[in-house]
Amino acid sequence: MTGRVAAIDCGTNTIKLLIGALPDVDVREMRMVRLGQDLDRTGRIADEALVRAFAAIDEYAELIRSYDVPASRVRFVATSASRDASNASAFVAGVRSRLGVEPEVVTGDLEAALSFDGAVRNLRELPATPVLVVDIGGGSTELILGATTPEEAGSMNVGSVRLHERHLHSDPPSAAEVAACAADIDAHLDACPVSPADAATVVGVAGTVTQLAAVALDLTAYSRADVDQLVLPAAAVHATVERLLAMTVAERLALPAMHPGRADVIGAGVLILDRILRRTRTESLVVSDSDILDGIAWSIGSPPP
Repeated sequence: MTGRVAAIDCGTNTIKLLIGALPDVDVREMRMVRLGQDLDRTGRIADEALVRAFAAIDEYAELIRSYDVPASRVRFVATSASRDASNASAFVAGVRSRLGVEPEVVTGDLEAALSFDGAVRNLRELPATPVLVVDIGGGSTELILGATTPEEAGSMNVGSVRLHERHLHSDPPSAAEVAACAADIDAHLDACPVSPADAATVVGVAGTVTQLAAVALDLTAYSRADVDQLVLPAAAVHATVERLLAMTVAERLALPAMHPGRADVIGAGVLILDRILRRTRTESLVVSDSDILDGIAWSIGSPPP
């Protein structure tokens, strides 16, 4: 790809920015804005969440201008929270006024395709196929199965923020709360058109997965170089899930590599990963620090996946 692009991925918990002339990346930024705060309960984006999101977008607009990226090379993709909110139009209008581009509130299928492309294109070694890409967000989780392109995809309304607010009210969560959360995840997996059991390789993307990897490695600080392309045995994944669910929020915050914006909801997020991985026939998880953000960047100037 020639020419610099700017990709923005706006999810339920984070807003991420990538600027670069791919495959070279100049900027990779993330802001925790919790756009999906109370969305599962109220059906709308909270006013304070809009304030946080718009502050991050203002920062990103300055960065995009500083790298002289024209509006025609900027793509803003909004996912679960923006799909579900009754006041999504206010969010869309705010983005448009700040960036000069029309935000795309994408379907779950398009979100899945972009996630698959961002993850699989990044892999240094050819994986055994079919590949299952697992993208756990704050409000939804995508399962995408394919070889070089998506062949099956499913989007489930379970994510780290949504399930934390719905089920995990104690600190640490009680056994009954964890069981209820797991049952909710299992019910969604039962209804999902994609079966994890069909996968020969499982690739996990997005913050829940990369954060779990950092904790499993006991990193003193988050390191993309250490986490990206890491192959974690399934047993290590399950052990780390149990470890995180047994911790209080304060204990999670004390972990050196824990992002403070994930400490409260990481339990629900890793439980989603745990339930998915238990349905597979693979003995490991490939961690990718390239995800939907990279897929959005690659899609600019290309036909949509």
